Amino acid sequence: MCLAIPAKVISVTEGDTPQARTGIVDLQGSQLETSLALTPDAGEGDWVLVHAGFAIQQLSEKDAQETWEYLEEYLEDPRAQAEEYAGAELTDEPPDSAN
Repeated sequence: MCLAIPAKVISVTEGDTPQARTGIVDLQGSQLETSLALTPDAGEGDWVLVHAGFAIQQLSEKDAQETWEYLEEYLEDPRAQAEEYAGAELTDEPPDSAN
């Protein structure tokens, strides 16, 4: 499963080419240098989704906050969330391999 995390752009560094454009983003207190090549309109103060070191999409502050709230809720009890999603209780036992 892939996951993109909302981050706020706090600074932008223009490169020699649009593909070399980078920025420093804030991820709830952690800062990370990120490629902004895929989000050419993103600037300081904007919110982006970051995946594998690339800002892949701009989003509103409201959507960013809602995503963080969901992630915090999910990470409180990821097993319960997975069971709810799967519609079944998860077990630590290996599956029955008898055919």
